[in-house]
Amino acid sequence: MGIKKYYATKDNTITNAFRENLTTRGTGSNMGAADILEAFVIHGQTTASVSSTPSADNAINAEQSRIILQFPISNISSDMSSGILPSSSGSIKFYLNMYNAPHGNTVPLSYSLDVVMLSQSWSEGRGLDMNNYTDIGFSNWDSGSNSTRWQSKGPVAQPGGSYLSSPQYPTSSVFFETGLENIEHDVSELVYSWLNGTSNNGFMIKFPDASVSGSDTLYTKMFFARSSEFYNY
Repeated sequence: MGIKKYYATKDNTITNAFRENLTTRGTGSNMGAADILEAFVIHGQTTASVSSTPSADNAINAEQSRIILQFPISNISSDMSSGILPSSSGSIKFYLNMYNAPHGNTVPLSYSLDVVMLSQSWSEGRGLDMNNYTDIGFSNWDSGSNSTRWQSKGPVAQPGGSYLSSPQYPTSSVFFETGLENIEHDVSELVYSWLNGTSNNGFMIKFPDASVSGSDTLYTKMFFARSSEFYNY
């Protein structure tokens, strides 16, 4: 059985984490040109109280980082039409491959990351600063582009990225036992949804809502980005 690789055409990390002053959040920051992608949830870094049981306040006060990335689904469709790939529906398996980036910070243990479909278009941006969040630009936590804020259904703002949820749309999750694993995850259902007409706005990789409303800090999972010097990763 042959394997064909398609590489991401854009990726970014979006965050609402606090800057060094622990007062101002970096919601307007862009990290589209960074060589790392990062997902985390942080509780209790400020004076805001943290409930030991899941709560809406925990979710509001939490600091989060999410990963967004997009692949050229139109190229897959063209390759199926031209015979490079089998054209029969469901005959190909599609896997999302992302490679763990080693680092010196704490790595969470025994957790899951959700893989969902973004619901609106976005800009990659050219920001680099993943520490102090000083590179302001789009996309970011608040907006997908310089003209469009992330939105839920209708005109309501949805900071943190707009995404499609189940049961109407396919979603899945990846479990990490040690926190150091790569992702090699079957996303066939999501890709076929795009091939069958759902707008391809890419994936979002995020911690589940239950982790955000909980009290455990899950810091930090890093992957190599498409701009990494380590091309094979």
